[in-house]
Amino acid sequence: MTLKRAYYLLAAFYSLIVMIGVIAVLAGGGTLLAPIHLLLGALAVVGLWGYILKRGFMNPRMWRPLAGVLAVGIVVQLFIMLTTPPSSVLLTWMLTSSIFSVMLVIMLYRYGDRDQPLWASDEERAAARQLEVLLSDNSPLTAIKRDGSRENSVKVSKSNAGYKASVTRRSQEGQERFEERFQYPETLVFFLEKFTSVTVNDFRSASVVENNGV
Repeated sequence: MTLKRAYYLLAAFYSLIVMIGVIAVLAGGGTLLAPIHLLLGALAVVGLWGYILKRGFMNPRMWRPLAGVLAVGIVVQLFIMLTTPPSSVLLTWMLTSSIFSVMLVIMLYRYGDRDQPLWASDEERAAARQLEVLLSDNSPLTAIKRDGSRENSVKVSKSNAGYKASVTRRSQEGQERFEERFQYPETLVFFLEKFTSVTVNDFRSASVVENNGV
């Protein structure tokens, strides 16, 4: 059995658990907390399928907090089971949700990492390919974006460790400098467009000007 097939079977298994939980609740079983368990479980299964299929579902910012909620839920349930005598039904629900949440916590935490190509749009993927070509010809690249009294100067470079963006923001209030590192060019493109308003075309234009100047 390949690892990919094993992941598919794992996701199908978790999906089946959620379906069984829904049937149990509709049949009158479970506890007052069962709907919350099922809701969190259903969201976690969606994230699990996204992680396995390498596709971005919903918002990447929600998955790591969800992993944190599941982790806290595991700790709380274990504490309840160790300090109080729960009923057999409640004990079954808490044991099941705790045991099967451990792996989900790990995978959802990884899935919530924004620095992955799966979260990129088609436009960002196309821009990332163009940026790769520019960096292969000339690294580092520098571009400047001006908007009235504001100016963003960005220098990007590529190394074996990934990509680095050095940003300098200037305005009437002063100057700010910071650096960010990324593993994938798609995330670099997203960061540049969102936080500096610099696009790949700005680097291309700056490169053309520099070459003509030479």
